[in-house]
Amino acid sequence: MFASFSHGIQSSDSPSPDSREADGYESGFERDLDVTQDDLLEAREVASTLSLEDVHNTMKRVYKLHKRDPNFPLSVIKKIEAFLGTDDILQHPERHEALIQKMKVEAALITHNSPYAEVRAIVSNCDDPSMPCSTIRAWFVGIIFSCAVSFINSFFQIRQPMIGVNTVVPQLLAYPFGKFLEKFLPDVGITVFGVRHSLNPGPFNKKEHMLITIMSSISMGTPYTNYIVWIQYLPFYFNQPYAISIGYQLLLGLSSKFIGYGLAGICRRFLIYPSYCLWPTTLVSIALNTALHDEADMPVPGPFKKIWNTSRFKFFSIAFGAMFAYFWLPNYLFAGLTWFSWMTWISPNNRDLATITGGHTGLGLNPFPTFDWNIVTMGCDPLMVPFFTTFNLFCGTMLSFLVILGVYYGNGYYTSYLPVNSNRAFDHCGGLYNVSAILDERGIFDPDKYEAYSPAFLTAAHLGSYLMFFAMYTAALTYGALCHHHQIVLGFKSFVNSFRRSKKGDTEDGQVHDAHNRLMKTYCEVPEWWYLVCLALAFIIGIVGISQWPTHTTPAVVPFGIILSLIFVVPVGIISATTGIAVPLNVIAEFLGGSFAEGNAIALCFFKTFGYTACAQAIYFSADLKLAHYMKIPPRFTFWAQMAPTLVSTFVSVGVLQYQIHLEGVCTPNAPYRFTCPGLNNFFTAAVLWGTIGPKKLFGPGGQYVETLYNYILSAAFSVGVALSALVIFFALQYNDINLDWWGNRIPFEGCDGTQSCLLKTVTPGEYFGPRLGDFH
Repeated sequence: MFASFSHGIQSSDSPSPDSREADGYESGFERDLDVTQDDLLEAREVASTLSLEDVHNTMKRVYKLHKRDPNFPLSVIKKIEAFLGTDDILQHPERHEALIQKMKVEAALITHNSPYAEVRAIVSNCDDPSMPCSTIRAWFVGIIFSCAVSFINSFFQIRQPMIGVNTVVPQLLAYPFGKFLEKFLPDVGITVFGVRHSLNPGPFNKKEHMLITIMSSISMGTPYTNYIVWIQYLPFYFNQPYAISIGYQLLLGLSSKFIGYGLAGICRRFLIYPSYCLWPTTLVSIALNTALHDEADMPVPGPFKKIWNTSRFKFFSIAFGAMFAYFWLPNYLFAGLTWFSWMTWISPNNRDLATITGGHTGLGLNPFPTFDWNIVTMGCDPLMVPFFTTFNLFCGTMLSFLVILGVYYGNGYYTSYLPVNSNRAFDHCGGLYNVSAILDERGIFDPDKYEAYSPAFLTAAHLGSYLMFFAMYTAALTYGALCHHHQIVLGFKSFVNSFRRSKKGDTEDGQVHDAHNRLMKTYCEVPEWWYLVCLALAFIIGIVGISQWPTHTTPAVVPFGIILSLIFVVPVGIISATTGIAVPLNVIAEFLGGSFAEGNAIALCFFKTFGYTACAQAIYFSADLKLAHYMKIPPRFTFWAQMAPTLVSTFVSVGVLQYQIHLEGVCTPNAPYRFTCPGLNNFFTAAVLWGTIGPKKLFGPGGQYVETLYNYILSAAFSVGVALSALVIFFALQYNDINLDWWGNRIPFEGCDGTQSCLLKTVTPGEYFGPRLGDFH
């Protein structure tokens, strides 16, 4: 009786059922979106100003844009569906107060911040347009670091394993450099067009720092045409001495580096402005910038649904120091930690064990394949990309492992006579394919020599990689059409309307602009014609470089690359912007180029370069444009901060190439400083398969193969620790031939896994596998 009486009476201090329901929605809301109390308080304040009609219209657009967004919380999508699917809400809002309040807060978060917890935790939704950005000291530091980064990455590109300096290294080093200039430079300057440019305009700020970071980032990649020069000039590849010409290298390098800018500018409405293009790879740089410049410890969501308030800089310093010290182990003291094939060490001559578990030349089925962070992040940084990306990569790797194993042990395409995992091409005796044996004096395919020598054979793993590439291309186009057709249509309408004065006001119809888009409207945008002029100049330079030297290649390769990129750049860019995974077009460029220029490997390389580079550069530059967008850097400053370092870094990279290409033994197994050129071997193999021999002989009829913030700071700290430690080890020890010769450094390169000497099947002297001589053409 007392129980029923207590149910019938409510204390004046106890919450009402509607209040408890609202509290339940609110707590669920915090769990769904990982919002902090600060985020929630700000969103509530904005939500109080929104009407029900405004929220309903906003949520319609949000649902269309984000319903297939893999980064948007599914539980929130379900609640939006419930909100939009309840007709009674507009007629009787008093019955749905809790749901309406939740949608108002969600709408406030999307329009006045970001719908993604990762972005909210790192990127500020405020801006100070008066903050200096394109300063003299920023350009001075930026150009110096651009040259340094270009030199280091070009120098170590041909090393095995390759050592690369990524964005966070110059970003970290630029901070004390900038602070030093802030302290010692005088406040003197000049006035140009009413704007004063001082040597020391005040404290070294985050916008200057990020501009330097963008300049350094642009300079990280070496010209893709350097690969062509390497295989043209070296005598054991194509032996074409004219490729050593500096003018030839510069024209090709500048063309390949600049050709993607035009596409990047055109694609801003597809890949930069939409909030769903969050570009997870850019958040690492912003997290480090925040750690260095923001003294306040903003609360951010951490593991186990906890809110963290630890100093970002302290966390970074600890992680960086730990990785710097640790990397000495796998990189110098114990090389076995890099390729930790511990099972093959127990039985070094066990062929099957090495094939399945070996990490050096086997398939690497191993619960602990490496303890080298440089190897862990070779494909993608698991701390940088969303979890579903890493999980999908793992599933794809396991499935491809089964396919490769089946092909190898079933002797499909004669793969049992070859190593299971190699990126080289082989002849029918199991030796490395000698491309010189099938070329005439001009480097062109000779069918008589080919018939007298051998078809080219690929390993099981190499065949599997090509299979996955073709699957990836069709999946990318299909995914873009099915899941993002609405966004793509909006982008095209916006692009077309931007050229029509009467329709310029309609360019934002259907979009849901977040705080970052609105804040960027303060600054003058870069006109499309700036990017198109850049594209045209790169087009002309590329044609001149190809036509003025004896490359035996049609200049049509340049427009080919642009057309191919136009087809793929938007769907591939959306995938990269949402998942952090790149979809390179090198294989499809090889396939189409090899069909068009069959028999000419160098012509194929140019098809591949322009077909692959235009899209890859467009995606890469788009990521930097999004980085500047997040940091509220004026777009025109970003434009020049991309152009100038690209020009300078190309000259630096060509200079490094001129030095390395004359090193004795370079690109051989006994090369100095481990300059064995693994990337060049893959590039050369592709040139042989797709260019000299051609896809028709391989795959045609009768062919051989008809069938959160702390997370991002941790990633930044590990990357910086690895890069700086590797540089110290190389220049202090390995460059001076100071090496440790002991079991731990020898074991990865011994036994079946280290030597590739244990094959499933072998041929006796005088015999060969595959089609009989005279049966292939």
